[in-house]
Amino acid sequence: MKIALMDSGIGLLAATAAVRRLRPDADLILSLDPDGMPWGPRTPEDLTGRALAVAEAAAAHRPEALIVGCNTATVHALPTLRARFEPGLPVIGTVPAIKPAAAGGGPVAIWATPATTGSPYQRGLIEEFAVGTPVTEVPCHGLAEAVEHADETAITDAVAAAAALTPEDVTTVVLGCTHYELVAERIRAAVQRPGSPRLVLHGSAGAVAAQALRRIGARPDPGAPAAGTLTVLLSGREGALPETATAYEEGRLLRTVAPAR
Repeated sequence: MKIALMDSGIGLLAATAAVRRLRPDADLILSLDPDGMPWGPRTPEDLTGRALAVAEAAAAHRPEALIVGCNTATVHALPTLRARFEPGLPVIGTVPAIKPAAAGGGPVAIWATPATTGSPYQRGLIEEFAVGTPVTEVPCHGLAEAVEHADETAITDAVAAAAALTPEDVTTVVLGCTHYELVAERIRAAVQRPGSPRLVLHGSAGAVAAQALRRIGARPDPGAPAAGTLTVLLSGREGALPETATAYEEGRLLRTVAPAR
């Protein structure tokens, strides 16, 4: 079994770790774009071009599924990627977990990048899945960049700023950027109110990993031999995970890099 994941940077770590935990025997291809990151400020057309190039590099290794481990790339590039690769290569996008979050009744806060906050895409998800649930969109200035660079001070400041914009009665937070899942417990600690029930966090990594397995007709097997290899592509060149990846539990889980079979 071989599964590829793509993103501009280390935001794909959460989904990669989720796949690794479900199938330790799967060979993983991680396709990053250090030459073109960050993707967020790019025009939709430019971002789609970068994403397509990164996906082509991953597809050359003949994976059975391709996970787009980035919310922004999913918004802008998913239709193009699916048109290019499916049905031969299933492409799984990453969508903010608004539906399961709203099912809990709320109030809900959606932490996302400033570009995603207030976007027609996110508003459409809220209108479709969160009717009747109080929802606050929280722009997280600089948080994704701080996580990408493992800048502890910047992460602390960005989390605190977003927490200050989060209503006190919020019971659930949607992590609307894959980078945020790498600092989920820091977000919980910043938003949790004394005496309130434990804050519920909704990321997308687990659901995306499970969907990838479903698309290729595979089942989770956490007890499988940990024989899966890891190949890292950096703007198409074979390399290693960025050093900043080891600042996070998900990155340390993937520390060993070996060529894919």
